[in-house]
Amino acid sequence: MMKLKLLGMLLAMFCMQNAFSQTKTIKGTVSDAKGLPLPGVSLVVVGTSNGASTDFDGNYSLQNVNVGAQITVSYIGMLTQTITVGSENTVNITLEESVESLETIVVVGYGAQSRATVTGAVSTVKSEDIAALPVTNAESALQGRAPGLTVVNTGVPGSNPLVLIRGLGTFGNNTPLFVIDGVIVGNLSGISPNDIENVSVLKDASTTAIYGARGSNGVVLVTTKSGKIGKGQLSFNSYAGFQTNTERYDTMNTIQYLQHAANLGVFPNRPLSTYRINTNYQDEIFRTGIMQNYDVNYSAGTEKSTQFFSGGYMKQDGIIINTGFERYSFRANSSFNIGKLKVGESMSIAFGKQNPELQGGGRTLITHAIKAAPYLPVYNPNNEGGFQGPSSSADGQDAENPVRIQTHATSVNKTLGIIGNIYAELELMKGLNFKSQVGLDYFTFDSNTFTPSFNDDSVEGSTTHAQNFASYNRNHSQGQTIIFTNSLTYNTTIAEIHNIEILALAEKNDRKSNNFGGGARNLITNELVQFGPTNQSIGSSSNETKRLGYLGRLNYNYDNKYILSASIRRDASSRFGANNRWGTFPSASLGWNVSKEKFLESTNISNLKVRASYGITGNDNIGDYLYNATLTGGFEYPIGEGNGPGVTANGGSNPDLKWEETTMLNIGLDLGINNQQFTASLEYYRNQSDDLLLSLPAPLSNGINAGNITANVGSVETNGFELALGFNDNEGDFTWSANLNLGTSTNNVLSLGTLESFEGAAMKDGKGNISRTVVGESLFHFYGLVSDGIYQNQAEVDAVFTANPGQTTVQPGDVRYLDLNNDGDITSEDRTILADPYPDFTYGLNLSANYKNFDLNCYITGIQGIDIYNTNKYDLEAGANRLFNGSPILLDSWTPSNPSTTQPRVPGAPQNHNVSDRYVEDGSFTRLKNISIGYTFTDGIFDNYFSKLRLYASGQNLITITDYTGLDPEIGQGNQEFGIDRGNYPQPKSVILGLQVSF
Repeated sequence: MMKLKLLGMLLAMFCMQNAFSQTKTIKGTVSDAKGLPLPGVSLVVVGTSNGASTDFDGNYSLQNVNVGAQITVSYIGMLTQTITVGSENTVNITLEESVESLETIVVVGYGAQSRATVTGAVSTVKSEDIAALPVTNAESALQGRAPGLTVVNTGVPGSNPLVLIRGLGTFGNNTPLFVIDGVIVGNLSGISPNDIENVSVLKDASTTAIYGARGSNGVVLVTTKSGKIGKGQLSFNSYAGFQTNTERYDTMNTIQYLQHAANLGVFPNRPLSTYRINTNYQDEIFRTGIMQNYDVNYSAGTEKSTQFFSGGYMKQDGIIINTGFERYSFRANSSFNIGKLKVGESMSIAFGKQNPELQGGGRTLITHAIKAAPYLPVYNPNNEGGFQGPSSSADGQDAENPVRIQTHATSVNKTLGIIGNIYAELELMKGLNFKSQVGLDYFTFDSNTFTPSFNDDSVEGSTTHAQNFASYNRNHSQGQTIIFTNSLTYNTTIAEIHNIEILALAEKNDRKSNNFGGGARNLITNELVQFGPTNQSIGSSSNETKRLGYLGRLNYNYDNKYILSASIRRDASSRFGANNRWGTFPSASLGWNVSKEKFLESTNISNLKVRASYGITGNDNIGDYLYNATLTGGFEYPIGEGNGPGVTANGGSNPDLKWEETTMLNIGLDLGINNQQFTASLEYYRNQSDDLLLSLPAPLSNGINAGNITANVGSVETNGFELALGFNDNEGDFTWSANLNLGTSTNNVLSLGTLESFEGAAMKDGKGNISRTVVGESLFHFYGLVSDGIYQNQAEVDAVFTANPGQTTVQPGDVRYLDLNNDGDITSEDRTILADPYPDFTYGLNLSANYKNFDLNCYITGIQGIDIYNTNKYDLEAGANRLFNGSPILLDSWTPSNPSTTQPRVPGAPQNHNVSDRYVEDGSFTRLKNISIGYTFTDGIFDNYFSKLRLYASGQNLITITDYTGLDPEIGQGNQEFGIDRGNYPQPKSVILGLQVSF
């Protein structure tokens, strides 16, 4: 009996063992809450290396799984799940979206960090936000996407916008540092916006000081797309549409123009038939432009390797005749895991072709269009070249035919850009990795302009606007930057709560460029687009810049609760002499993740973090070799009975040139409520730039050809606040989100060294400088006379000019200016600060909504409290001594019988045309930057052929609310020209239809 019991127990144990050791294959599909399949989801059996990934259709197959085993299911952007294997062989899994995890990883300098442990000021922009706008340059799509980031666009196809991070902090170059996949580049023009995975904007010392020599203006980090683990996916995106501009300046027609001429005492001697012509040159230069874009990419990957390939073509016709841009772009990103070694590359190549806007006499096409006489026809087949221009001294001779300027010449800019890197990363031991990377930024630029002979003057023997030869000019630039970076990174966790990361890095940056330019004339023929035999000129130059840097960084956090980050970078730049070649740039930051404390565990606060950072960054954005005396050629010296070539001193030496340094303080607060359904971020910053690099005028007695010498002069302080608010509702058939960001920036000049002030941008006609810089005020503020109406009688004139009684230059009908220094006269000493071109705040609002298969996005940007100096208003209303076209308001100018209080007499006193507040306008605006609606097909026959099929329509710049009288209130030409509208190329309104397909 005992033997039977023992046998039974052994049999039961065998059966139990057999049951528990039974393995099987689990299959199924992983999808999101909407039922859409998720490719690349990771499934791993807990405690083993047994795992699998879903294919492109979300299907998986996991073999050799024990009944009762646990499987973790994880995917970026989703909450990780753990399931227990039961008796079923088919297990379908639905993952829930996690708003918090969408922002888990943040790309920072030389690595990435968890959002929870970031203590610096970092804003991120996702790929879908960048791809939402049909732009030729990715920088344009960043406008309004991040607080503290100012992007001022222009309508010129293929041009680079003005980009500023936290305003102006220096006299010179304020452009931030752009980094693509670890490669430092000049801008983002060489990359297709559709290749971008995300963008990080680094704004404070703890994030930018690690770039030491070049981080003072902030850093824009771009990460391009890479292959995803799973079945290969082929995607195709395209759109096509049109762009137009309906805004026009109100100008006089022919009858009004002749009346204005009579008021000036000018009587053009022209045939009567001429006066039947009524040309609106604005209508002649503007057109409807077609734009189209096509992108295709392929992504695939396994646990061993990933690949991503893309190709794109974009063509945009400008809204001004004969302007446009065309680009071909290609990209290949790949990575391979070979045991403990990981190697990879990121490489892109882009070919660009631009037809730029041309200028005549240094003036834009719009300036010519609003000033040209309306009774002049655009074309005259009897003139050489076939165009008509002013043919009488009665008409203002500066106003050239803008159609001839833009279409008679052929101008093409061609670019080639190669950006890439090759890297290898080796795990030396657990937690210790060595990485070596070589990056390349290579470019070529070719500019070719050919202008055949022409004569716009129909009067025989007169050559008002004429050229009796064909001219050809060509400029070629080529350059490359090679960056060699080696780093050691150590990550470890002690006692499960002490998380430590240590980075040691050495980096070498070599940049070389070569430039060649030439021009010549051909008096024989217009048919040969080559250098002609006469008036040949040729020149070339080469530059080389070298930088060397060492970096050490420590990131530490205690249980993700108390966070410390510190770094120090040591840099040398060849742009400084041996006396001050090296600079040291430290930074430190602290953070407290309050939401990790026990007293907040049972609340709805999912994130509450306070942080602060302090550090120093550097700037060497000046020309090469300025620390040393240089020579320049192009001079002739008498030698014997003839002349021989010679050289002279070009610029003065300054061996004491040193780094411009910016000290940055940043205090921030991050808040998340209800699992990040509501988010908020608040920043306060104060930056002080010292030893600013400025080109100073040198005494003529020095004999320096350049007339200036570069020195470290002065200090500027910049401070402001930034706020970002977000709300996400991701439950139900209808989901929506709203994200608002605001930013302020105020700059103040603390010191100019020995200078009292220096003048900035000037009017084209010698009427004085528009901007000025002085201690105690903002950089490049507008500076001029303050108007106080119109003199109505001689008594009012005499009451002002008490120091110059009896003067007759200023008369009733002229502009009355305030005598601010009370000296009884109106002089340049009465100028004062009129305004500044910096906004009180900038903002962006992004609204998104989804209902089942429909999606809607509305994106609004704006600027409040900015001032613009409108030189176009000056051209239209100044009523100059010479006859130009202008605004019909000139016909309402002051006369004894028409005592206008706003429009002075014509021609009027010379001082009427001085720089004054009469041409300063409020440039605040709110713009509907983009609105789009789309539909994604998920049912029916489409599922058999496509994994994604979406159709959409969108419009850009459709509505702009502003009081500015110009064509476009978005004005920004950089530093001294900031906020000055000189007839800038306006941004167009556009409407496009698009298609997105994935297989």
